[in-house]
Amino acid sequence: MAIDKIGVVGAGTMGNGIAQALAVAGCDVVMMDVGEAQLKRGLDTISASLDRLIKKEKMSAEQKATAMAHISTAGAVAGLAECDLVIEAATENVDLKLRIFADLDKTLKPEAILASNTSSISITRLAAATQRPGQVIGMHFFNPVPLMALVELINGLQTSAGTYAAVEELAKSIGKTPIKVKNSPGFVVNRMLCPMINEAVFALGEGLATAAEIDEAMKLGCNHPIGPLALCDLIGLDVELAVMQVLYEGTKDPKYRPAPLLVEMLEAGYLGRKSGKGFFEYPAK
Repeated sequence: MAIDKIGVVGAGTMGNGIAQALAVAGCDVVMMDVGEAQLKRGLDTISASLDRLIKKEKMSAEQKATAMAHISTAGAVAGLAECDLVIEAATENVDLKLRIFADLDKTLKPEAILASNTSSISITRLAAATQRPGQVIGMHFFNPVPLMALVELINGLQTSAGTYAAVEELAKSIGKTPIKVKNSPGFVVNRMLCPMINEAVFALGEGLATAAEIDEAMKLGCNHPIGPLALCDLIGLDVELAVMQVLYEGTKDPKYRPAPLLVEMLEAGYLGRKSGKGFFEYPAK
């Protein structure tokens, strides 16, 4: 099927990044969130991101205006009714995602495809919350979405070949490189990445080195462009914990147990960049 109009549920970091990538590629996008403040913040973030591209001479002011014109907003699921594809990019909470998928299923036209940007939750389980399980797929982008080339495309047990082909074609058309991934806790990248970050938190909690030293060690010793603790701050400590919990519960393997310090930092409200404090501090601009 042709995918001409795309909905994005969530105007946060991942949602607005996905909306930007689609709009820059010429897709018509409806970005939906439950509050006007969230939508305004999402649009402002996209505008500022495009301004940085203009400053770097990678985009013209006219191209920015064209991209922004491709984005409209909605404050409820009803505003997505005419979309051919909707990408859910809400908080990594399975009950919330199940509710969203059930609501979308009731609202969208019968042929529409439902995708989730989940970083760890079972696509098979999300598909089962709908009356169109064959049209449900995982479409996992990486942060920052406009810059990162990879998209994991995850087939649930029910996902049809036609659904996969349509979403794969879309991913390629917006300049992304899709890889086909089997439905499994954490998929491919987070199955490897999040335990590494978790182990860095264990090392910090055990006092092996400071946060800055741990990150410097991984940058200099393993040639990583960013240290694991700074990366965790960028991803969000809440997202890291959610992925570790899914891995642990899905495999029952103790190697995936979340680091106690990670749990305690969430209890303190330290979420990383989005809260201004995580393993490092981020003063308000």
